[in-house]
Amino acid sequence: MQYVSTRNGVAPTSLSETIVSGAAPDGGLFVPVQLPRSLPVLGREPRSLADSARLVLAPFFAGDALEPHLEAICREAFAFEAPLVPLGTSTDFALELFHGPTASFKDFGARFLAACLRRTDGGHLLPLTVLVATSGDTGSAVAAAFHRAPGVHVVLLYPDGRVSPRQAHQLGCFGDNVTALRVAASFDECQQAVKSAFADERIRERLRLTSANSISLGRLLPQMVLHAHAAWSCKGALNLIVPTGNLGDALAAVWAREVGAPIGDILLATNANRVLADFFGGGDFTPRPSVATLATAMDVGAPSNFERLRWTFPDDATLRSRLGAVSVDDEEIRETIKEGERRHGRVFCPHTATAVRVLEGRRASGDGRTWAVVATAHPAKFETVVEPLVGHAVEIPDSLAALLARPAHARDLSDASLLSGWLLDWVDQAEAGLRTGRARDENS
Repeated sequence: MQYVSTRNGVAPTSLSETIVSGAAPDGGLFVPVQLPRSLPVLGREPRSLADSARLVLAPFFAGDALEPHLEAICREAFAFEAPLVPLGTSTDFALELFHGPTASFKDFGARFLAACLRRTDGGHLLPLTVLVATSGDTGSAVAAAFHRAPGVHVVLLYPDGRVSPRQAHQLGCFGDNVTALRVAASFDECQQAVKSAFADERIRERLRLTSANSISLGRLLPQMVLHAHAAWSCKGALNLIVPTGNLGDALAAVWAREVGAPIGDILLATNANRVLADFFGGGDFTPRPSVATLATAMDVGAPSNFERLRWTFPDDATLRSRLGAVSVDDEEIRETIKEGERRHGRVFCPHTATAVRVLEGRRASGDGRTWAVVATAHPAKFETVVEPLVGHAVEIPDSLAALLARPAHARDLSDASLLSGWLLDWVDQAEAGLRTGRARDENS
């Protein structure tokens, strides 16, 4: 399998090269030359998540240097469960993706990417710098996956005041080879700054950059597994409601369906950032500045993966026929969290609550099919929003409690546009430190 850019400005390249590169040099996103349609027709017999991963991803790894390592990569990345749990009825489910080390669905993709890079990244003189813009959960998942990895530096860029306090603590609690940059900006501005850094020739000459956002295929491909595995474990076609901001997990669900997983309808649940809801309602795709909401990780006004979605379905009419989107405002999120235990027997994070609200709308319209909402994060990560609404403390998972017990520190960056300059200064300081160390060794 070979890969090209959505903008057609890159010669076909291997999966290994796309994973190391992260973003396509022409500014586009890497995609397979064509989506494989060879997923085997499987029964509903139980299988491990790692076994499902090997089946789903084998066509994408075909012919690549990573192909012999696929089984080991899957075992490392899918070492915890993604259970499909009932929400009080035989047709309502939650796909719980928050049982990893940082209590977010992004743990799967980050660990998968790290496992791939460990097997592709030998023989280079410069260390690898993983540069990430995060609206909360991506950064901590990437930090956990790469923490203390030899030859790897991680730089996390996040919008100050637009992530939860516990998310911010997670981003700054790793230290060592992980640097958190707190920026007076929106997530969209952080994301644009990262894209600009990848396009900056001065930086490319002095740093080996890769991405761990969902623009990276190393993050996106493993997320397909989660939806396919859930669909295989369900009787009949499973319809999905995916809370989304940057469209990574939603696109993964679409690709899983396109390659043959028994997934029915897919609905996107968005917050008050309406760019997707407006497009799927018949309007133009018009990126706009994001607005702050309770579902902070979804505060995206220019979702990057829409470019891949349009590559998948080049005709807008076809795209709209294959997906739908519903916008949920903060008041609806509050009500859904407040009533979650009574209505569904669960406490939901603000992002999952957007999907639950859309599910409730489907039921109110008479839709009796089997639906699963994708539960993207543990509610304990958003205690300042959730606990006042449910009226009690939310139990903290052990893995999250361990991270919150660490001291945390982030550096301040006054403007996202200063990222490229910060990176160049950072390299200067690192090189000066190396020269000082060599001189000291020579004189000792």
